[in-house]
Amino acid sequence: MIQLSGIHFQQSSMWPSGSIESGIIQLMHEDRIVYSYQSIDELSFESKLRKNIIVSARAMNQGHAQFETFAKSRCNPQYWHLTNAGGFQLRSGVIPSEAIQDIYRNSSLYAFECATAKVIIYYHAVLNSIGEHLFNQFFQNLYLYSWHSDPDLGIQTINTDHFLPGDVVYFNNPDFAPETSWWRGENAVVLGDGSYFGHGLGIRNAEQMIHALNKRRKPGSNQSAYLTNLVTRPSFKHLAKISMLPRDYTAYKIQHVIIHHNESSISCDRYLFYLNKVYNQMTYINPFP
Repeated sequence: MIQLSGIHFQQSSMWPSGSIESGIIQLMHEDRIVYSYQSIDELSFESKLRKNIIVSARAMNQGHAQFETFAKSRCNPQYWHLTNAGGFQLRSGVIPSEAIQDIYRNSSLYAFECATAKVIIYYHAVLNSIGEHLFNQFFQNLYLYSWHSDPDLGIQTINTDHFLPGDVVYFNNPDFAPETSWWRGENAVVLGDGSYFGHGLGIRNAEQMIHALNKRRKPGSNQSAYLTNLVTRPSFKHLAKISMLPRDYTAYKIQHVIIHHNESSISCDRYLFYLNKVYNQMTYINPFP
């Protein structure tokens, strides 16, 4: 169900029938959860960004970026510095939007694991939703590694069995083979047509994703991979507010701590657990900063 300023919202004609946005709005209507917005512009932005996440995921699938572990990650040195941990640090003097676009334009120069792929998709989709000027104002000093992200993406994970197009879900593979630990799971974008995009496995339906992961289990294992109820989303409302800011707005923020865990293909929920653990330790050490 959708509410605008506390009032039930009916489907409008601003989204053409059969469009991705129209399908997203319809699924929101059918959900038992209340999706509340302050304005039609806020709702419209979310549907636009969700569509762009799907478009960016499909574009990555059509590109030539390879799946690799952190130890074998690759990037275009013209735009990024490859760190010892396998992360991509934006080079000094490089425009953030151009660096993100290069991952798609020169995809054959890149290799990364599936969590990093999802953050790249988010940045690319946000760029196409808010434009280069605002993107370059808000998303400077980019560092791509696993689920590490700029605070203004507002990435969060919830538990729900109602997925919306543009969501990122997680296929867990509890009995993965230790020698191929990067198949511990697959982060995948919900494409809205019954299929999912996972970097390394491509576009498949849920049954095919699970089958592919099951082929990469311990010998003799009978514990199947499965689709979890973990759903990862950026903060659509916060990003909508950014999209409406004046061009001369100055952004100040404190970046998140980077967790170099060296575990490919972990869920966002697991990364946030590591992150919160570090923050809790910092608070315990210095409770009165």
